[in-house]
Amino acid sequence: MSNMSALALIGVLSILCQWSAWRLKIPAILPLLIVGMVVGPGLGWLQPDAVFGDILFPLVSLSVAIILFEGSLTLKMEEIRGHGRMVTNLVSVGVLVTWVSISIVTYLLMDFGWELSALLGALVVVTGPTVIMPMLRSVRPKSNIANILRWEGIIIDPVGALLAVLVYEFIIASQGAGLLHAFQAFGITIGIGFALGYAAGKLLGIALYKGWFPHYLKNVATLAAVLGVFALSNALQHESGLLTVTVMGMVMANMRNLNLDDILEFKETLSVLLISGLFIILAARLNTDAFSQLGMPAVVLLAVIIFAVRPLSVWISAIGTQLNVKEKILLSWIAPRGIVAAAVSALFALKLQQAGWSDAELLVPLVFLVILSTVVLQSLTAKPLAHALKLREPPAHGFLIFGANATARAIAKALRDHELPVLLADTNWENIKTARMENLPVYFGNPTSEHAENNMDMTGIGKVLILSPYKQLNPVVALHYMDWFASEKIYGLPSTEHDAPARNQLSESYRERLKLFGKGVTFSKLASLTFQGAQMKTTAITENFSFTDYQERYGNRAIPMFAIDERKVFHVFTTDHTFEPKPGWQIVALITADEISEQKAVKQSREKEEKLEKAQKEQQVKDENPKEDGK
Repeated sequence: MSNMSALALIGVLSILCQWSAWRLKIPAILPLLIVGMVVGPGLGWLQPDAVFGDILFPLVSLSVAIILFEGSLTLKMEEIRGHGRMVTNLVSVGVLVTWVSISIVTYLLMDFGWELSALLGALVVVTGPTVIMPMLRSVRPKSNIANILRWEGIIIDPVGALLAVLVYEFIIASQGAGLLHAFQAFGITIGIGFALGYAAGKLLGIALYKGWFPHYLKNVATLAAVLGVFALSNALQHESGLLTVTVMGMVMANMRNLNLDDILEFKETLSVLLISGLFIILAARLNTDAFSQLGMPAVVLLAVIIFAVRPLSVWISAIGTQLNVKEKILLSWIAPRGIVAAAVSALFALKLQQAGWSDAELLVPLVFLVILSTVVLQSLTAKPLAHALKLREPPAHGFLIFGANATARAIAKALRDHELPVLLADTNWENIKTARMENLPVYFGNPTSEHAENNMDMTGIGKVLILSPYKQLNPVVALHYMDWFASEKIYGLPSTEHDAPARNQLSESYRERLKLFGKGVTFSKLASLTFQGAQMKTTAITENFSFTDYQERYGNRAIPMFAIDERKVFHVFTTDHTFEPKPGWQIVALITADEISEQKAVKQSREKEEKLEKAQKEQQVKDENPKEDGK
């Protein structure tokens, strides 16, 4: 196969694997690895060593450098401290327990020296958000468990990568040298990695903060800087580049007032092409004979990692927390390995083989075996286990509301008053700031981004309301969450009554969702009513006051939005809703300012009449019982 044909095949397969993962709602790493093994050692269509030749090693090195840099951009020290004692313990004590335990067991079971055993232990401590997030959406564990697993995956990604890089650097430094010389070489590598990484991170952070690059060059300049610093570090000290770019990302992540959203978003686009292609290449290089060479010791090692090491790490990390036994069992079972383990292991294996470590060729198949086994096994069994332990959340009826404007906030407060989970997302900081002041849960940013997927707490959320004026972003949000939830749980509003021509340019699936709250209701209309003083109000439907009576009473002075049945289930009013509110139900509606004023006037008049009547009765009592003079 020619180079051009191989690149085209990798590109097409990458997109197909990502699309399959999207449709099947599984981690993308699974189809990527499986397809890579099929087209590589399986069918022999792709032979990366023959196709790429001498550029394969630099290609993998640069790709892993980018992966480590973007992963370290998410490591904020305040987040480690801010997500509870269990998360802090898991990414510190838990990492240490996992690394040491796996290293010892690997040394005892496999025909590895202590160096490769320690490296394998470091590689497989990482879970990672790319495999955890799809699993959590499927399992729906209790919110405290979901938050622990989500933040463990986010934070442990760069922590585990840094540990693996440090172990690898020590192995390289100790090769063919005495212990003293090994520590000296390792110290030089650490010094250059941290010093150059800190300086480069600070300098690039300042450049981005002060706007030294035009907006259209920020992402490309950052990528070029990372690759340049990686090459410079390797030139100063052999194999120090990976440590340098990892430190560089951590420094930038913890700089105050530095907005990295654009860079993280650029990384998402880059990762679809770069990481997808990389994984197919790595899987295609696997030697199937290597799996058979691993033999029964590898199976035993895998069982120890899943059934002994992870529970040991969780139980030790849980000391001093409020977690009960059932919660510890579920946390012990969910720990799938992901992108960092696969990518970094493949690079280290390549480098170690070139350096003369013959056993290093078994490192990649062993890591891939751990990845495939943990992802597949835990994906299939985590939901039944959570159900058996009674640790699953009930069906999600809460709402993600895209938009934090005045109308969206009023609706969110009405839903919250009925104890329904709500989350407001907006790209407008002023809207978010106001919502926070009103004690509403918020997410600032694009809710379709990978950052949102990793950071938004979607516990209890099962429906989406599009209540924003952003004509370009609204369809993107709607279509994105149609992949998460059923399409009938996505509700949108046209921005104005004159949107019909523009709507013809949108997808049919999105146009079908523009029917929220009834015919003729647009975002502009709701925003205008809210500005004029309209308010949310809940009204009970009874035997003596039917929904028909409600409609006749309010007419066009009320826009019914939600109906709450006897089971406290929320139904959304749309142009084609099929439910009919019955006695015992409640109607949540936006009441116009005129109606509110009229109700206030009626209430004040009634109160005045009641006071007058009370005063008349008191006077009548006095007249009937006059007091005697002088007493």
